[in-house]
Amino acid sequence: MVTSRWWFAVLGGATVGPVLLLVLLAAPPTAITVAAGVGAGYALVFLLTRTRVREGNAAAITLIAATALYAGALTAVEPVLAITQAIAYPIVWTASCGIRQAIIGSGGVALAAGAGFVVSLGTDGTALAQTALTQTLSFGFAVIMGLWITRIAALGDEKARLLDELTAAQSELAALHRDAGITSERARLAREVHDTVAQSLTGLVLLAQRARRSHASGALDDDTLELIETGARDALAETRALVAASAPVELTQGGLSEALSRLAARFERETQIRVEVDAAIGTPLERDAEVVLLRCAQEALANIRKHSGASHAHVEVRTRADAATLVVSDDGRGFPDDWVPGFGLSGLRERLALADGTLEHSSAAGRTALTATIRIGAAG
Repeated sequence: MVTSRWWFAVLGGATVGPVLLLVLLAAPPTAITVAAGVGAGYALVFLLTRTRVREGNAAAITLIAATALYAGALTAVEPVLAITQAIAYPIVWTASCGIRQAIIGSGGVALAAGAGFVVSLGTDGTALAQTALTQTLSFGFAVIMGLWITRIAALGDEKARLLDELTAAQSELAALHRDAGITSERARLAREVHDTVAQSLTGLVLLAQRARRSHASGALDDDTLELIETGARDALAETRALVAASAPVELTQGGLSEALSRLAARFERETQIRVEVDAAIGTPLERDAEVVLLRCAQEALANIRKHSGASHAHVEVRTRADAATLVVSDDGRGFPDDWVPGFGLSGLRERLALADGTLEHSSAAGRTALTATIRIGAAG
């Protein structure tokens, strides 16, 4: 478009330049005056149409026609002023609507300048031949340059469009990553809360119910109250550890074996279900692997507490060179025929899947087992 302020510099060169050139060439005053008048008239048309020019509209066509007449008139005044075609052709290509109109407009400029040559040089054979050759080369060069610059502009627009699409795609991808991260973190927190605080609170509810029954029968003792206090403290510690996003509080006082022993002792005191722990950890485990196995043991014991009716449970950990296996079994009633896994086991499957592990369970009257296997070094 010709609305850029840079076109004022072009207009200044188009109007003042020819006059100065004629002055330097010591042209007759009449020629200088005519050139100044042509430049002033063209400047008036340019200023009146520049803000209304749209590709191919009436203002653009008017400006193209005025540009061709401008080049032709100055060439008629003095052949050397045919150099103004260097300004005329770019203006025509800028104001035109499409390549076809630009080529037609360039042809108009070439013909107008050719007519100016005829006026200034005459119609003898040599002059006509020079005019034809000059304007043919001028028109050809203008079309070639116009097509080249148009192609560059089109490529620039295409690159700009692709860049905008890429930026939009990157923004959308970043938003999807954020959403996926938020969803993953919510799922992780849900699993942590279920496997820690929720289990502790469930134990507290059961202890509170037992304390109420003991109180009603007059047999409430300090041991039950101490269990409630210990359970509440553990729940508080687990909550603080979860908020701080640190390792489970059970693992800060030793490894997995000691954590499982403390878990079993507390579970046995709360439920009167005897728990044996056999943790033969020959290969050192990473902290993340210990966390996963500990959560599996907690969930398994929580299910035994709520559903099994068992009197005995067994927790076993075995390690190999490439994997660690946790088996939690009980002698309870087993899963009912219409049993559907709840959130706890589903959460454990997800937790194990993230650690490249698997969860299996088997059930029969008198023998129910949950088996979690995790590859060593894959829990992170």
